[in-house]
Amino acid sequence: MTRKMVYGVEDRPPFLILLLSGAQHVLTLFGATTLVPLIFGPAMGMTPLQIASLISCVYFGMGVATLIQTNKKLGSGLPIVQGSSFSFIPSVMTVIALYKAQGAETIMQHMAGGLIVGGIILSIIGYSRIVGVIRRVITPVVIGPTIMAIGFSLYDTAISGNAAKYWPVSLAVVILVFVFSLVIKSKYINIFAVLLAIVITYLVCLGLSVSGTFSPEHPAFINLANVEAAPWLRDIRTVIMPWGAPKFSMMAITALLAGFFAVMIESIGDYHSVSYASGISDPDAATISRGIGAEGLCCALSGLFGSVGTTSYTENIGLIGLTGVASRWVVRTGAVLLILMSFIGKLGALIATMPSPIIGGAYIALFGTIGAMGIQVLMRADMGSQRNILIVGFSFLMALGLPGWVDQNKALFIDPASSQFLQTVGGMIWAVLKTPMAVAGICAAICDSLIPGTDEERGINVRPE
Repeated sequence: MTRKMVYGVEDRPPFLILLLSGAQHVLTLFGATTLVPLIFGPAMGMTPLQIASLISCVYFGMGVATLIQTNKKLGSGLPIVQGSSFSFIPSVMTVIALYKAQGAETIMQHMAGGLIVGGIILSIIGYSRIVGVIRRVITPVVIGPTIMAIGFSLYDTAISGNAAKYWPVSLAVVILVFVFSLVIKSKYINIFAVLLAIVITYLVCLGLSVSGTFSPEHPAFINLANVEAAPWLRDIRTVIMPWGAPKFSMMAITALLAGFFAVMIESIGDYHSVSYASGISDPDAATISRGIGAEGLCCALSGLFGSVGTTSYTENIGLIGLTGVASRWVVRTGAVLLILMSFIGKLGALIATMPSPIIGGAYIALFGTIGAMGIQVLMRADMGSQRNILIVGFSFLMALGLPGWVDQNKALFIDPASSQFLQTVGGMIWAVLKTPMAVAGICAAICDSLIPGTDEERGINVRPE
């Protein structure tokens, strides 16, 4: 099936269309890309100004990553946006737990080290074309439980950590997301459902804060003092290693490797989806290899830029399908806009004033959607098969239950009386098994590879309708 495109992958639209279409890509990724640093910043104990700086770093890293990925020699050359990845959230939370006592900057240094090492490994897997062998193991039966674990394992972050601080505001965001995405039949409103819900609720909270209805101690109170204190332009000298030199810890590196595993399997699916949405044939092995290699390179650079891990963005693939604009030049224009935005200091400071109940409402909508996308991936496999039901059920249950037990029994993995080598190995195993998506992916990959099943049953080479 071929799709009628307004602008194909190779087309370069007129400047005004190029600019507006690029801005639409930025608006589409804006909510999710901004939410990731808004998760990490408070969890690390960052100040509002530090969170603003992290947001600026993220925008810069994502812009550079998108330019690399859309290059036909360095990356896949597909019109695919790179954004901050939800797949890394469980892994980064593990790193935060390990080093929180040492402060936010130390956490960012360890995260940078993990992104650099993991990025280099992923880059080697991609550019060496080893990924072609791995593709046989990464089937929908493996991808589904892994993505489900990413979304559903974050329920505590969404509820207890944010939404429960003031339910009326959180539920208002959720209700507006449902209204804008499902009730109102307008494709443009549907595209920006999450962003609109957040902006409207933020303005209401701002009005209630200014009028004095919300006191400074209220969870939804908005204080704009840090926006006034923030500089208009970010110092260009802070682009490289803004948090200090990277630190290389085996436990942090191992924890982040679980995120890289999830990113790889997610991106392979996205390359097929964006090709389908763009009206071109499925990506060949060389295209996928360059794409995965570029993602590794981009993550390593993100570590140097003080940013977070990157991956392809499914939301923007949907935008291509809706608009019929698949030009890689449009996506690159959006990347340039992101880079320019990263140097506006007050923008990051304004976003950092977002109250936690609003963030919690967005989390409820987004994390649930991510988990449900895992179920959607499973539809490519034969879920009427008892084989697949057992594998998926076992893998997902282990992802929900095992990490908590592992976290409580850290001494079983890291014995202070043992040698430094055994402590390091034990710490690496602990970090992996503490990460829900890693547990889901490992369990599903082992079972799916060892238990006999046909290609059709496993969902191999099954194209979505």
